[in-house]
Amino acid sequence: MTWNIRTGGRDADGADRSERIVRVVAAQRPDLLAVQELRGFDRGDRLAEFAGRVGMRPHLARSWFGQPVAVLVRAPLRVLAAGRVRRPFHHAAVRVRVATSAGPLTVLGTHLNPYSGGLRRTEADWLAAAVRRGRDRLTLVGGDLNTLEPAVDHTDRLAAVPMLYRRRHLRRDGRTVDTRAVARLLDAGLVDLWTARGETAAREHPAARGGDSSVASAGGGPPAEGLTVPTRHGGAEFAGMRLDYLLGTPDLAVRLRDCRVVRGGDADHASDHYPVVADLDLDPA
Repeated sequence: MTWNIRTGGRDADGADRSERIVRVVAAQRPDLLAVQELRGFDRGDRLAEFAGRVGMRPHLARSWFGQPVAVLVRAPLRVLAAGRVRRPFHHAAVRVRVATSAGPLTVLGTHLNPYSGGLRRTEADWLAAAVRRGRDRLTLVGGDLNTLEPAVDHTDRLAAVPMLYRRRHLRRDGRTVDTRAVARLLDAGLVDLWTARGETAAREHPAARGGDSSVASAGGGPPAEGLTVPTRHGGAEFAGMRLDYLLGTPDLAVRLRDCRVVRGGDADHASDHYPVVADLDLDPA
């Protein structure tokens, strides 16, 4: 599961969303949680308290210029190694390696630069290099990548975003949509698990290949199903976008059972991002 919880679960007006965040995580009960925008979680006991309430163990990466990120692990998963990806990300990236029944699984949790497409592309290259260096057949990259997905027409959605925020998603010419960060990770061999879920549904429901529209819709789904921002809590800088991703190596992607965006209830108001969850055919070792 990956989730940007927005400014450590607290708003500028003093509103505290922590209880909602804890309830959403508790309801999903992920084995691994990549969480972003942990403002204040690198001081005092906030991270330990949060991890304890959701029954997980935290591994934090402090930020260079922005907010910390972390990957939380639920027992009985056994952590083999953990540490920060040592590159000057705007926010941060953390690497956690756990033992599974199919071999070691490396999780890279990150939050890419929100302001510059060029810097996001550079950060994506750092992540791709970290995947290559790790050499694990099973690797998962999760987080708020602040990047629109490639091969999709974003014209109408971007037109609804104020120019102050729209330019974050445009190249220097002011017209071309900047999808380079995600494209670089896909070009490096990673698989978009949200997109791959359609192939999973087709394997499990062969009738979908023959034109069963109800199953095909459940597998591929309309694009709106994958949008992760904004929620009902807000997000003036968004206009129905998919910015949060779970990307896996091919050997991990073939173990995908499902990938979904968590909506409704507390998730509508706990953050300005919705969580993304992938179910994988893996057991602790």
